[in-house]
Amino acid sequence: MLTKLQKTQEQWAGASDVIDHWLDIRQKLLIEYCKLSGLPPFKSNVNHLPTPAELQNFCQELVDYISAGHFRIYDMVMDQWRRSGYSPTDEINQAYFHITETTEPLLSFSDKYGDVDPNDELIKLDADLSRVGEIMEIRFAREDHLIQLIADSLAVPPGA
Repeated sequence: MLTKLQKTQEQWAGASDVIDHWLDIRQKLLIEYCKLSGLPPFKSNVNHLPTPAELQNFCQELVDYISAGHFRIYDMVMDQWRRSGYSPTDEINQAYFHITETTEPLLSFSDKYGDVDPNDELIKLDADLSRVGEIMEIRFAREDHLIQLIADSLAVPPGA
């Protein structure tokens, strides 16, 4: 996922402050996910469960990322478009809808693990983390598709 993010950043860096911000907070989330999951470059030689604080930190990053996408970034893009005479297409609205389909399972993970007790048994954590990784990957691909649609629409003058 970090490699895909790097490619996306290379493709879109500097295209828009909004997109740069979106990709920066995605990177923060991915780093926390890799740390929590013990994935490279954070792979640990010791096989241990994350602490409640580590889980809580990841869950907070996850909620912050989702909130930023839903309540700040998408609204900022829409506002920029309206000011410049653009408007979202049906395809863009549909792409955004598909992104929102990933929200509930990610928030469910956060609800489940965001406030665990140190004495809780985390029997399903590995499977749940794996599933969250898959969902994040789907979400990121959908967001990248939305970014491409936005860039394509901005390449055509309003009303053309």
